[in-house]
Amino acid sequence: MTLPVEFHDIAERVNNWGRWGADDEIGTLNLVTDDVVRAAAAEVRTGRRVPLALPLREDGVQTGLIPGRVNPLHSMVQINQEIFGPGTVACSDDLVTMGLQAGTHWDALTHVSHSGKLYNGRPAGTVTPHGGAEFSGIDKARHVVSRGVLLDVARARGVDRLAGGHAVTPQDLEAAEELAGVRVRAGDIVLVRTGQMQVYLAGDRQGYGYPSPGLSLRTPEWFHARDVAAVANDTLTFEIFPPETDDLWLPVHALHLVEMGMLQGQNWNLEELSTACGQEGRYAFLLSAMPEPFVGATGTPVAPVAVL
Repeated sequence: MTLPVEFHDIAERVNNWGRWGADDEIGTLNLVTDDVVRAAAAEVRTGRRVPLALPLREDGVQTGLIPGRVNPLHSMVQINQEIFGPGTVACSDDLVTMGLQAGTHWDALTHVSHSGKLYNGRPAGTVTPHGGAEFSGIDKARHVVSRGVLLDVARARGVDRLAGGHAVTPQDLEAAEELAGVRVRAGDIVLVRTGQMQVYLAGDRQGYGYPSPGLSLRTPEWFHARDVAAVANDTLTFEIFPPETDDLWLPVHALHLVEMGMLQGQNWNLEELSTACGQEGRYAFLLSAMPEPFVGATGTPVAPVAVL
């Protein structure tokens, strides 16, 4: 099945290939300049820190829908072992096996391809079984620190969480901007809250993933126009699932990662942040969301922190 004309039309309008040179591997992270980071630091007023990551656990968000994306399997490899002899300091060590996109994570630009291409026009075949991503692996995203902006779409619509079939539109994003009293600007990292995380936190893993609200096919052009550096939200699939049309699966992934070169994150817990922003009456903050630098990986766990 080929991608429809509508997809290719949008792709042409948001394409960033060559914008930062033919050798570029980080895409819209180029928008996070020194000036952007200095301005982001000025958003810190109280020092209130809000963690945004889910705990990594064996009964995490993954249900087996995506083969191989296993929740973290934790085991001990040594317990109080006196490795230098009796009476010496004892050590305990751990081992974890997990899918890198299993919990709160970033998708690297190489996480998806379409029409045989990755970001900046590189061949999809540069992702290999043993080496992973030859270009634009998550290790290339070396510093993800910028101004974060919470667009609390659920709160802007007057609900605790959006319905499972709700496709977030540019109008929703602008209503959330109005609620926040802030305008998204170049280099920002945008966090879109749907409230779907409440389903997982209540213990319903299946219901969390399906059906799910999420970003619609109309939103990539909005993020492109604002020169957003990265986007994350509080759902398993990031975009609406099931998709808006039967013939177009994961189009937002392809537009963000392949065409725009923009990191996207899933399974971010934005509930505490929503409360904190509401209490303080401001929705912009310093956001640190450094990826674990797995060389050649197409995604990575992240433990983001918003500082208000």
